[in-house]
Amino acid sequence: MAGAVQGTSQGTGEPSLTDLIERSAELKGQLVAFGQSARFDRWLTPLLLEAAGPERQLDEGEAIRIIDHFILRHRLPDGSTVVDRFVARRKHLTVVDREMLLGWRDPVEGIFEVRRKEKDAVVLLNLVDDLEYRTYSNAGRAAFRGVSRGSFLLTCLVPVHSAGGAWLVSGAMSSYRRASATEIAQAALHLATTRPELVFRNPVKIEQGWQQMRDDRAAFVEFCGSDEMVCPPAEAEDLLNAYYRHRQQAAVARQPDRARGRRLPGLDLPFFELPGELADSESIGVIYDEVDGLNFYADYGMLRELFANPALAGR
Repeated sequence: MAGAVQGTSQGTGEPSLTDLIERSAELKGQLVAFGQSARFDRWLTPLLLEAAGPERQLDEGEAIRIIDHFILRHRLPDGSTVVDRFVARRKHLTVVDREMLLGWRDPVEGIFEVRRKEKDAVVLLNLVDDLEYRTYSNAGRAAFRGVSRGSFLLTCLVPVHSAGGAWLVSGAMSSYRRASATEIAQAALHLATTRPELVFRNPVKIEQGWQQMRDDRAAFVEFCGSDEMVCPPAEAEDLLNAYYRHRQQAAVARQPDRARGRRLPGLDLPFFELPGELADSESIGVIYDEVDGLNFYADYGMLRELFANPALAGR
């Protein structure tokens, strides 16, 4: 416990950043040992086996990522996390310890560009949420040896809540050279589109997302004449594909120089196809809501007729 109380910041009585980082190393070691204890085998082992695949091969970095995610974010049957149980069992923890540990339940996952080094820290730009993070390691400055400006890191960060703006590397850290920028950008785009909650840590991105949906909805209403339509599935597919072709043509026309020489998806190819359960319906409701966005409803025509004429319920 000494690391949590020695070396307080001048005039505040609070632990210094250095002491918090040192204490984080102690707490993380205890937490990992707790998470890998026999009491959690029934949940952790299947995750590791699934990742290992039929060959039962799993590299160390991936194993560390799985264990770290399990400890910090995996929800156990009662809804708690390993961190929650650790904190509940350790009655001797200080308020600062508890704040730090519970803050780790909300890690930042991403692909980061190294912007610069500042003493023991590196300043990282998350390519997914477009935010900067001043990042430390509880292993010390040596953890960033060989990391250079303009290179990239695949890792997870956790906050040091008592030291605003300070973050810690958590789990595995993989580095990539600047020459990998194209592949890294593609990986960041894939991560952003498959896990949009990572993007929306940034409030600016949230507003951009809402504005893009408002703009798209306005364009949809202008093109289709309404934000609500009922039509056969095949007609709905044709309408949506015509709309998306229209949007792509408009985007290309706005930036002809950027599109010149680039391979774009063919404007005559379908962009959109209904899933089978909707394609087999007699009618499809297409509704572009201001909040819920673009949605499709099977047999929506029948439902609308029922509201218009309740006597049909007897049929």
